This record gives sequence, C-alpha cells and structure tokens, in this order.
Amino acid sequence: MRKIYADATAALEGVTFDGMTVMSGGFGLCGIPENLIAGLKASGVKDLTVISNNAGVDGFGLGQLLETKQIAKMISSYVGENKEFERQYLAGELQLEFNPQGTLAERIRAGGAGIPAFFTATGVGTLVAEGKEVRTFDGRDYVMETGLVADLSIVKAWKADERGNLMFRKTARNFNPMMATAGKVCIVEVEEIVPTGSLDPDHIHTPGIYVDRLFVGAFEKRIEQRTVRQHAEA
Repeated sequence: MRKIYADATAALEGVTFDGMTVMSGGFGLCGIPENLIAGLKASGVKDLTVISNNAGVDGFGLGQLLETKQIAKMISSYVGENKEFERQYLAGELQLEFNPQGTLAERIRAGGAGIPAFFTATGVGTLVAEGKEVRTFDGRDYVMETGLVADLSIVKAWKADERGNLMFRKTARNFNPMMATAGKVCIVEVEEIVPTGSLDPDHIHTPGIYVDRLFVGAFEKRIEQRTVRQHAEA
C-alpha cells in the first residue's frame, strides 16, 4: 500500500468533504500539523467539526480555519489564546463542546481503542455533567463520557519510516499518538522519513498500521508566547 505522498495537498486529495469531523493533534502551537491545516484551508472544505485541545492562535494553526469560517464546531479543552474564537462563540457563529483536558484525552484514546463510553468523576456536579448519565460506584458519583472517532486525523510526528511507524519528540507527543488511532483516515506530516527497519522498534510510539498517508512537511514552529528575561544593567 502506497503511503508516502508529495505534500499536504496530495495527501488530502479524495479524503475531505463538507461537514466532516477532523481530529487535529498538538498542544498550543507545539506539535501541530501545520501543513495539513493549511491544506484544509486551501481545499475550501467547510462546516467542519474539529476535535483539538485548543484552536491555535489568531492567524496560525487552526486559527486560520476560524478566520475563513470553515469550522462550525469545536470539541476542545482550552480556547484562551484565540480572540477570533471568542468573538465567533459569543456571537453564536461557532458551536463549542467544552471538555476537561484529561476527559478530552481519554475520549480520544477510548475512541481509538473501540471503547464507546466510560465513567469519570471529573465534572460531576458541574455544567460538564448536564444531560449525561451519572452512576454511583463504591459510593462516588461518576459521569459517563463517550469515546470520540473522527473522519480524519491530522497528525504531526518527528520521524517515520516508509511503512508509517512514527516517533514523536518531547511535548509534541501529546494528543498526536492517540489521535492517530481514532481517525477513520490518518494523515501524518513528519520532519523526516527513513528506510523501513531504521527505527528501533522499542522507540516507535505509533505503529504504522494506524497511518494511511504520510509526507515530509516544512515547519515554521512558532512559539505561542515568547517571554524574554530582562537583564539588569551592569
């Protein structure tokens, strides 16, 4: 099966459609699939439901898709870095399904593992639990959360071999590995593709069986908030 493509445009061909659900990896601007997000913007696909920890920043990451109003709904944990996100949500232009961060991570992991639902104590007695089933186990209440599965997972990895076995670096190993398992189609952008057999099997984070398409991207790697320490004058 051919997995390696020339770029994001080629990798997305024949996969996107209006109204689809997309999982987008990364945390803040760390480990986000920059090229694939730009590819989705260029494709013009609209009415997207996007599952992502956050929505990038204004003008970069998923913020680009918000600016073009290609996203209809976000399923997220943290949305505090994007003024356009705030504006659209408060104006009723964008739907939001808000999740505690650990719950979001577990919903994605559960979806990838074929687990339709699970119970967690997080959110019991709050707005998070409204309309959801609550059960008591060993004297403690737990709210039922459902697993998440997407039509497409877009993932950023550090290195891959030709069969799509993936390695992630540091903080980029956040939502990316679990999202790779929870998409009906998984497309991955990497910094380097090496020959099959080059990667130590013990260092592979995501097996290639989850990866459908793969390409080498060019990365800007912006810093979300840059703080520079002021040196005291001598």
